This record gives sequence, C-alpha cells and structure tokens, in this order.
Amino acid sequence: MLKRTVYEVIEGGGRRNRAGRIYDAGEITLILLSVVAALLSTDADLEARYGWLFMAVDVGAGLAFTLEYLLRIWVCVDDRRGRYNEPLAGRLRYMLTPVSLIDLLAILPFWLAAAPDISIEQLWLLRALRVLKLQRYSSALETLGTVISNERRPLTASGTLMMSLLVLLSSLIYLAEREAQPDHFGSVPEAMWWGIVTLATVGYGDVVPITLPGRIIGGVSVVAGTGIINLHAGILANGFAEEMRRRNFVVTWNLVASVPFFERLAASRIAEIAAMLKSQVASPGEILVRQGDRADCMYFIVSGEVEVRLPNILVHLRSGDFFGEIALLTDSVRTATVAALTSCQLLVLRVDDFRKVLAAHPDLRETISRVAEERLRVPVAES
Repeated sequence: MLKRTVYEVIEGGGRRNRAGRIYDAGEITLILLSVVAALLSTDADLEARYGWLFMAVDVGAGLAFTLEYLLRIWVCVDDRRGRYNEPLAGRLRYMLTPVSLIDLLAILPFWLAAAPDISIEQLWLLRALRVLKLQRYSSALETLGTVISNERRPLTASGTLMMSLLVLLSSLIYLAEREAQPDHFGSVPEAMWWGIVTLATVGYGDVVPITLPGRIIGGVSVVAGTGIINLHAGILANGFAEEMRRRNFVVTWNLVASVPFFERLAASRIAEIAAMLKSQVASPGEILVRQGDRADCMYFIVSGEVEVRLPNILVHLRSGDFFGEIALLTDSVRTATVAALTSCQLLVLRVDDFRKVLAAHPDLRETISRVAEERLRVPVAES
C-alpha cells in the first residue's frame, strides 16, 4: 500500500493528485536551484562570496536526488504498463532506461566530490547536466522525439541533401581558393569549416573567399544554405502542427466519449463531433454565460459543477449536463448567468457547428429539443 502511494506521487501524481503536483513543483524548483548554483559558482567573485551557499544547495540537492533515485527504483515494479514487474530483473531494466540513467547522473557529483582524482571542472559539468532531469516533467521533449521519429524520412532526405551540398561546395571552394589562401583552404577537410558555417548561414567571417570564383561559390552556398535550413524548419514545424492536432483530437475524443449525452454514439460519430468541439477549462467563480449576451455557443460539462442564476432560482448543473442550447434554438439572447462553482472541464460547441450537428444527427436534435422544452416549461437551466 505504501509503495503504491509513493508510486502515485513520484511517478504519476503530478497529473493525478495534489500531493503529486506539489512533489513535481518541488522537484523542478530543486533542479533549477541546483543548476543555477552550478552556473554561478563558475564566477570567481560570486564563488568567493557565496561559495558556502552554493555548497549547501549542492549538498541538499544531492541528498534529495539520491533519495528520489532510490524511491523510483523501489516503486518501479508498480509500473502501470507492467514493464518492470519482476522484483530484480524489472528494477535492473528500469535502472538502464534513459530517464533513470539521467537520475543517476544527477547524483554522481554529490558522491564523487570526495574522490581524489576528479577535478572541479568535471564536478561542475556533472552538476550542470542536472538540467536534463527537467525532461521528465516536460511533454515538449517527448513531443519533439515523436515528431523527429514521425518525420525521420523527410529529415533524412534533407540531411542527405545538405551533406551532399557540403561536400560539393567545399570541394569547389578548395579548387578556387587553395592557391590564394592555402592556410584556410589547403585541403577539402579544411574547406569544410567554411562550408559548414556558410550553409548553416552563421557566417563567422573568420574564413572568407577572396577570389572572384570563390565569391561566386560563396554566394551560391549562402542561398542554398538558406533553402536547406528553411526546409528543415518547415518539416519540423509541419510535424509539430500535425502531432499537436493529433493529440488535441485524442484528448477531445476522450472527453466527448466520457459525456453521457454522447456515450451511446458510434466511434465514427464521436470522432465527427469531436472535430467540432473545443475543450475549455473554467476556474471557480468564472462567468461562462452572462444574461443579456448574444448566444454563440452551448456547453457540455465533462467534470465540475456550475451554477445557473435565474431571476428567481439558483440551479446547479454537474458532469454530464449541458447548457446554453435554448438561446441557440430560439436565436435569442441569454436569459440567465452561469458561473463555475468548481474547476470545470467543458466542451464548447459553436453556433455554426451546433446547427451542423443538429442537421446531421436527428436523434441528438430530438434530445436537445426535448430538454429545451422541459427547461422552458420549468426554469431549470440557462439557455
């Protein structure tokens, strides 16, 4: 029981419970403090004045990261995916995973500080590498890895093109400049330094062609490099956009499927409606609908509770309910104010998509219209 509780906090808690979120926030803060202290300690004046503070941060971080590392090894056998179920073999497999090796790297400077053969520079580098621990808490790095994997073929093709251009242009500039600048272009490998900084459009200026043919080749190289860099950027940007659309769709699909109003629909119909719905999070006290405003959408409550403020009555709506439909059906203004009582996860259906859904799904139209008629007879919810 204790092991499972610890697992939920340090491995899955950040997105599931308050204790996990507090733990993750503390861990991120400690990582950042440790890295900042390591960076500042390279300044001689700061080290002389605050060296004791930097040392205290490093000792505290080293002890905390060591405890965290041991706890993660202890609880890894409770992994939800069952990847490390075996008490010994499972833990050994976990210790060889990239994230576990990064955790091990983070505690090494603390335990190696007393080693006689390690230098201050080596310890500083190991402390600075603790910044890699942030990848555990960042979905952006995971997304980047997914995008690179998905786009590996076009990236490989553009990389091959850039390598071919590098070899070709370095060879040409060698032929054009070798006699004029034998110290910079005395061989193709030496010329490749110029080729790399030119194709990458960095242009350090330490090596430049001085002959007319060399300058022509340089101009062509800059134009070609700009195109190649933009090609890489375009591939990655398109990959990121596709991945984010895919993830947002999956999240929205799951939210739609969890609403009782849609739970009887076939997967294909849920997917169709999910493409129209937008996810929205409301904080306690936030006004979602204001009386007298023009209606432009309706809401489905995935989780949380809202309060409908009618002239003579207050009504609470919870997960599975919806509101805002009557004003869309009657093409009128809002007749009440709706505010979030708790943190709410909502799905929003805009008026144009609302009409499309009703036209394409007569059964949903019938249900919404029936509820709207009941609410008009007995003021139960805002519309």
